[in-house]
Amino acid sequence: MSRVATFSARFLGCKVSHADVQEVRERLLADGHLEAERSEVAVIGTCCVTREAVAKSRKAARRAAGSARRVYLTGCAASLPGAFDGLPGNVEVVALPSERTPGFVAGRLGALGCATAGAGLDRVRAFVKVQDGCGFACSFCVIPSVRGGPRSRPAARVLAEIRRRVGQGHREVVLTGINLGCYRDREAALDLAGLVRAAGATPGLARLRLSSVEVNHVTPALLAALRETGAASPHLHVPLQSGDDGVLRAMRRRYTAATFLRRLELADRFNVTTDVIVGFPGEDEAAFERTLAVVELAGITRAHVFPYSPRPGTGTAGLDPVPAAVKRERGSRLRAAVREARLAAWARKLGSEDTVLVDRPGRGYGDDYSPWLVEGRPVGAFVAVRAGAVTEEGILAA
Repeated sequence: MSRVATFSARFLGCKVSHADVQEVRERLLADGHLEAERSEVAVIGTCCVTREAVAKSRKAARRAAGSARRVYLTGCAASLPGAFDGLPGNVEVVALPSERTPGFVAGRLGALGCATAGAGLDRVRAFVKVQDGCGFACSFCVIPSVRGGPRSRPAARVLAEIRRRVGQGHREVVLTGINLGCYRDREAALDLAGLVRAAGATPGLARLRLSSVEVNHVTPALLAALRETGAASPHLHVPLQSGDDGVLRAMRRRYTAATFLRRLELADRFNVTTDVIVGFPGEDEAAFERTLAVVELAGITRAHVFPYSPRPGTGTAGLDPVPAAVKRERGSRLRAAVREARLAAWARKLGSEDTVLVDRPGRGYGDDYSPWLVEGRPVGAFVAVRAGAVTEEGILAA
């Protein structure tokens, strides 16, 4: 029988990375190991979406290797050849599909004769992964090569996990995946819209959100499911990447700027957030101006802005002609434009009422995922609020 090991588990990157590390965490707790801040074993879910993300993953691995007896690197960057060359000998790279990673790490530590039952999540809301992998092959994206092709979890397992999360006290669930709109359970005859309806019927679930969905999948059926499911949040995170059709073609995205705007016109009264890459090869000033225009027309209230970063093995791996200073300047202009749109959108809420999930002391998110400032309310509570003022950080509850 193995001995008890103390472990820590952290992630870098997206909500899928969080969900994957959570699976490892729960498996180790179920096997009888103990979670501790200063631990013998460190599990790190890594990211490789940009060079900076890989650098942060390497830094986290080196830091952990200095105090932990063993470090296991999982996630996207672990499957990127050479990403962790030269790290200390107590670092092990787990280059396996996410489905096999928990069992592998657990096997390294060994199971005990006792178990920790009912281990909850380490955050207020629960991220439930329903899908993994992508087959879209965008020219800049390394994720298909490290995550593999699209595959979906059976709906029965997804719904069972949602019930379990709600039973643990998580009243908000976020459905997440690498390409969420590709979700299909053919045996159950459910696509993402059907899964939203089924998940939303879970007793005790107060709020349901989608992590991110491609604009190709923003269909009338999905929007109807979100509108008609009482628990569903009127929020969509829809990656734009660029508002210029020439750049979109070079990216091998599957839509035009006009298509993006037309699809989002259907999502009226939804709070829309996005991702944008600045400085992609071929993006000149006119192309960037078109991106600014599309972001404004779409009513985007928040944007994750990434400077283009060549990724190994992608179609644009050898291209990076836009100077770093230009990328920074465009990123700054885009963030400023989105900031103005965001403050204006929040100002339109003044005097209105909302329900906020408090996820940190003094802060939380409304039904449409707008941030609120709420003092004196317990973390984890849903509270009724009225918009009294607008600040840079969010809407101030009166």
